[in-house]
Amino acid sequence: MATKHQQILDYIDSLPPGAQISVRKIARVLDVSEGTAYRAIKEAEAEGLVSTMDRIGTVRIERKQKQQIERLTFAEVVRIVEGTVLGGRNGLHKSLGRFVIGAMQTDVIVRYLNPGSLMIVGNREQVQHLSLKHGMAVLITGGFTASSTVERLANEYDLPLISCTYDTFTTAMLINRALYDRLIKKDILYVDDVVRSQQLSTLRVNQTARDYYRLVAETGHSRVPVLDDAGKLVGIVTARDMTESVDDAPIASYMTRNPVTVTPKTTIASASHRMVWEGVELMPVLRNRQLVGVLTRQDVIRALQMMNRQPQVGETVEDVIVREFAEVVTPDTTLIRGEVTPQMTTSGGTLASGALTTLIHEAARVCLRRVRKVEIVVENLTMYLLKPAAVDTRIEAVAQVLDFGRRYAKVEVVVRERADEVIAKALLTAQWIER
Repeated sequence: MATKHQQILDYIDSLPPGAQISVRKIARVLDVSEGTAYRAIKEAEAEGLVSTMDRIGTVRIERKQKQQIERLTFAEVVRIVEGTVLGGRNGLHKSLGRFVIGAMQTDVIVRYLNPGSLMIVGNREQVQHLSLKHGMAVLITGGFTASSTVERLANEYDLPLISCTYDTFTTAMLINRALYDRLIKKDILYVDDVVRSQQLSTLRVNQTARDYYRLVAETGHSRVPVLDDAGKLVGIVTARDMTESVDDAPIASYMTRNPVTVTPKTTIASASHRMVWEGVELMPVLRNRQLVGVLTRQDVIRALQMMNRQPQVGETVEDVIVREFAEVVTPDTTLIRGEVTPQMTTSGGTLASGALTTLIHEAARVCLRRVRKVEIVVENLTMYLLKPAAVDTRIEAVAQVLDFGRRYAKVEVVVRERADEVIAKALLTAQWIER
């Protein structure tokens, strides 16, 4: 039987988008305590089922698909521009496809009026009215309000009518920056993108070693999650754990308790690092405290390979730093060479430590890819020499493998301005991620 916590999450999931949700209402409808309702609502928010909006409350929203993650909801636009909702509150959960700046003549604006979009405009009532008639939400800049006619139209069509104090340029810049951040997030792979709904092979805590071997023979899976009578994950058992097992002995005697787990919202990069750090081949995936799948090392490898083949639409800070540096390979060494750009410096005009660390990581990665064409996870980095490098300085990071084995590698990276001017030295330890 599902717990009260899970019953609340299932109830919230069944509500239509736009439905109002409150702790008191949940507690009354499902006959649970307000504390239990509050915790479940917070978890639903983390899962992307609901959103809390200022002066509106908590509302059921559509769960965003991966291909639509770059879209913003109108409620998020209100938060981004610190706006006030003047009308059309029932449409705040909807997503906007694009935004249009209403700085054109009225007869020209008509060409750009598309349903589901957002019109950013000042106190031009005719443009506001026209936009709503064509199915567009309206964001009024400059702190202006709307007429009662425009407000009534927004409420009638359930199209958000928002006002903010920023000028049109600043408003557009804030929204564009938020959309750009979403494009970066779209490129990030999560466990949820890799682990799909699957028929899980599990054992109960009161089953025996004989049951384990029977399950292995039927499924071919040697790593099996172990659940208690309530269906809660309590451990995991592998072939290594069962090497000295007795057929009638309970599985609880051999399983590894409190296994390392991830959630669907854990990034693949983070999951791979935990796998290497903990030395595990499989991690159970929990959603709402329920086992929904397992993530294997093979899943991680395939995901990382797919990430490398993806065209990057939005640039991260790391992309901005590395793109200015070219890879140079010689018979003896591997290095990256480029120029210290303003984006890589501190307010004093010298190379920032974060940018320097990124360059060291990149030099080591390029070097180790020559040794073995697999991904790496940096385990430790020790900087034992550091000098300032000014903006516009041309530098190079030279990497050399000191030692490597089946699971690890040690690399020394020297960053220099000229052959005789060393800026930084670092020793880096990494582990391979391979099948």
